[in-house]
Amino acid sequence: MAAYENGAKARARIALRIRLLRNNARRLARFWFTFDQPVDSRAYAAHGFCLMAFKYAVEATVLFLVLGRFFPPADFFHPVLSARMKFLGASQEWLGWAQFIWSLPFLWIAISMSVRRAANAGISPWWGLIILVPIANYLFMIMMCLMPTRSEQQLRFDYSAPALDANVPSVLRAVAISSVVGLGMVLLAVFVLGSYGSALFLGVPIVAGATSAFAHNHNHARSMTSTLLASALAVMVPGLVIMLFALEGAICLLMALPIALPVSIFGGLVGKVIADSHAHYRTGLGTLVLFWPTWGGIDRWLQPTPVHEVYSAVEIDAPQSVVWRNVIRFPRLAEPREWYFRLGIAYPCEARIDGHGTGAVRHCVFSTGAFVEPITVWNAPHRLAFAVTEQPAPMRELSPYEHVHAPHLEGYLRCRSGEFRLVELPGGRTRLEGRTWYELEMFPQGYWTLWTDAIIHRIHNRVLRHIQTISESDRQAEMALGPGPSRPGS
Repeated sequence: MAAYENGAKARARIALRIRLLRNNARRLARFWFTFDQPVDSRAYAAHGFCLMAFKYAVEATVLFLVLGRFFPPADFFHPVLSARMKFLGASQEWLGWAQFIWSLPFLWIAISMSVRRAANAGISPWWGLIILVPIANYLFMIMMCLMPTRSEQQLRFDYSAPALDANVPSVLRAVAISSVVGLGMVLLAVFVLGSYGSALFLGVPIVAGATSAFAHNHNHARSMTSTLLASALAVMVPGLVIMLFALEGAICLLMALPIALPVSIFGGLVGKVIADSHAHYRTGLGTLVLFWPTWGGIDRWLQPTPVHEVYSAVEIDAPQSVVWRNVIRFPRLAEPREWYFRLGIAYPCEARIDGHGTGAVRHCVFSTGAFVEPITVWNAPHRLAFAVTEQPAPMRELSPYEHVHAPHLEGYLRCRSGEFRLVELPGGRTRLEGRTWYELEMFPQGYWTLWTDAIIHRIHNRVLRHIQTISESDRQAEMALGPGPSRPGS
């Protein structure tokens, strides 16, 4: 009986601890992700630094377990997020996706707490969005940790509006205002500053979403449904306008949507909660927009351009000597059937070579033009390495217009070098390895390199499989005809 009672008490204590943990987790989640509670300087410092330490510890542990390398704090605390992604290099693709998804809740916590801390410190909550600006974000965090509470104004959503709000004119007016702001910021970033950095892919969506939501709610509280719709349209409508004026194509806009859409929703929530608080906070957003070009300039100054490597391989039922001569030059490939090539991604068509040995110039002709590749290593039949001195556009944009004037098609994706390695295998077979080294000047690199790595890998496969097909066909033909003179180029 005593043992039974002791067991019951132990189970009760465990159940109580579980309930306490659940309650604490709910309180923390509510404090981090909502606007229900004000944030003073002490809470801002404690939660902010603890969350940064936790995020770094998790990322460093995962990267050490997966890659066997230590993730230095200097990379984690670099002002530009893309600098952290150079650490991944050519590692597993899932790491980039995981890092991107893992960072989204921390991004929202930083925005939510910074907006509330600014209001608590007696300044416009719009200034909380400074947390997104490189270098300025660390200065802002230090200032918010030091400033005392100066206002009892509490930010909160006004849920007095109906669940479904059919005020279409208000939505259209809000989207029109935010589209003008967003388009101006895009044109300044891309065509004046020449930056595809965080100012473009974070700053524009969050400011456009916040502007749209604030304009939609500032006179009357609107439903959350219509507010989020206005925030989403704040980035989708400018995208359609840009495509209409042949400044961008459909493919790249769709690729940018997974970044822009959630960030614009974040901005929409900020805009609504500020509007619903019935405080005079309009000037703060305007000042933040005027500060935005500085953000773009910081992007250009700090944006890292690490070199990424893409590796692909195929095993060929032919000896190295046969494979080698099809590596240095190969006949024209058939038109691709893959949907991504048919939509406009550049694909290889044939390869020619002028000269022989180191110093020769290889021309790899793509659907958009030719890569000019001076040979740097000619180790027949083992290794062919080359630099890239000229390259064509990486794609033809999907657009109703023949020519699209998108700056990112010129110089933002730079192939630096490449190589083929031929490894002899038993049974007269060869493993053909292809590598490409490239730079990408777009934010966040951890996201965009997921696309570029996948595209380059498929380009590799198109070439390697073509070489495999013709090499195996050559071997069969030679076996049928018997020994004869070797072909040129070997």
